[in-house]
Amino acid sequence: MHFAVLQFPASNCDQDAVHAVRVLGHTAACVWHKETSLGGADAVIVPGGFSYGDYLRTGAIARFSPVMQAVQTFAAAGGLVIGICNGFQILCEAGLLPGALIRNRSLQFRCEYVFLKTATTNSPFTHRIPPDQWLRLPIAHGEGCYFADEATLASLRAHDQILWQYCSAGGEITDGANPNGSLLNIAGVCNEARNVAGLMPHPERACEPILGSDDGRLVFASMIAALENRRPAAAA
Repeated sequence: MHFAVLQFPASNCDQDAVHAVRVLGHTAACVWHKETSLGGADAVIVPGGFSYGDYLRTGAIARFSPVMQAVQTFAAAGGLVIGICNGFQILCEAGLLPGALIRNRSLQFRCEYVFLKTATTNSPFTHRIPPDQWLRLPIAHGEGCYFADEATLASLRAHDQILWQYCSAGGEITDGANPNGSLLNIAGVCNEARNVAGLMPHPERACEPILGSDDGRLVFASMIAALENRRPAAAA
């Protein structure tokens, strides 16, 4: 499988994402923000960083980059897209995901490991994650508080769109396990069609034991397995 990793001015996790895909034995290449094509990619990663210096607000300028039109078209056709940290913020700004990411409740930049509970395995991004395994992933953000109005939160629950929630080491969903004040402890969501997802923690920074955790591999392995399952149907 081949992944397109978007690259905006001030992206800083693009090479991490490329490396994570290669660790799993697949290919990835960076696609500059001024490009209008994704180069025949099977999936898209919108990586973390500080696109356009986070001017105006996180992701607000990146959503207008030429490459995002290609991402919109790709997603509308059912292509898999995942946004990580700043990438999650960009996808929300672009309207590809519901809700918004705002300043952490503490008003502090948080850089630490957190635990995630997978709220549903019914998605191409989570179906390979054992239901009883909490993911240990790093975060590094100042605007990671997930916010949405009550109607949107109700819709997320009704359509099983909450993918990950911050939890304790024992899997409890508590205020103490929430690093940024996200509503419902939400760490990641997907769209209603289930082919676009975003999360604030960094699975690409947790794909090898030497990094302190390889739990992030499960997210990418889920995507790869979902893509491989699509191939026979596409050939038919």
